[in-house]
Amino acid sequence: MQEVFARAAGSAQRHQLINPGGFLRRIAQNLLIDRARRQKSARAIFFPLREERDGATPAAQEWNLEAADLLRLYETAVDAMPPKTRRVFLMHRVDELSYREIHELLGISIATVEYHMMKALGQISKLVDGGR
Repeated sequence: MQEVFARAAGSAQRHQLINPGGFLRRIAQNLLIDRARRQKSARAIFFPLREERDGATPAAQEWNLEAADLLRLYETAVDAMPPKTRRVFLMHRVDELSYREIHELLGISIATVEYHMMKALGQISKLVDGGR
């Protein structure tokens, strides 16, 4: 299993997968085939994977690591924002204030609130997409 996940983690395709379970199964099957070829002279017996019996389980540990990486990238992006943009972003996303409430509290136009939110979301998207 470690070898399967090591190969999956090193794959350039890992962020563009439509079917991660199928990808992992294919890697596992290929590793088993490679091992069978290497040990053919030893006449080792290998059993085929049966999907109903050997179904893939969610890779929770990998998902937790990816979530931690995303959180780190998100926090880095928020910390890198200009102070006013960060303040508007946090007021809207964390404090759950509307654009109108932010406009009233900070004394800036709603268009300026929208500008700061677009700037913040753009920064986060750029850093998160670039960091993956």
